[in-house]
Amino acid sequence: MISKKVILTGSFGVGKTSLFRRFIENKFDEKYLTTIGVKVDKKVVEVGDRKLTLIIWDIAGEVKQDKVPTAYFMGTHGLVYVLDLTRPDTYKNIAEDIEYLQKISPKSTIKVVGNKCDLLESEEALEKVLAEIPVPCNFTTSAKTGENVETLFAELSAAMLA
Repeated sequence: MISKKVILTGSFGVGKTSLFRRFIENKFDEKYLTTIGVKVDKKVVEVGDRKLTLIIWDIAGEVKQDKVPTAYFMGTHGLVYVLDLTRPDTYKNIAEDIEYLQKISPKSTIKVVGNKCDLLESEEALEKVLAEIPVPCNFTTSAKTGENVETLFAELSAAMLA
């Protein structure tokens, strides 16, 4: 069986751990718990007729090199950059963050994910927010409702195997 390492990264409080739990355990918790260091878990997914083990790292905090050890990114195949669609401060540095991630993990597939879409009141509000994000957002998700979480990891898995 093939294994691929995936890292969830982005600012504090964007829902990385909630996406992690929704995908791995199909659970959501309203309580905010700060991740300290890193949590690692795995899940087997099917891509076509192939089985793939995703080893998913939920890392604490920021992308910046002074906050997260670059060693965490060694051997990474996929990066999920999570931002909070309701908090513009979580994507104001996204272009430089993505550039940094491409530099330290040049072979990784990167997906930009706008989380907490359930908190926006309309499709128009979502479109307005997406227009403000300086890089293309590959997915909008809700860890709370589960919207697009499976699709995110399915498409990331397929891209890593391509």
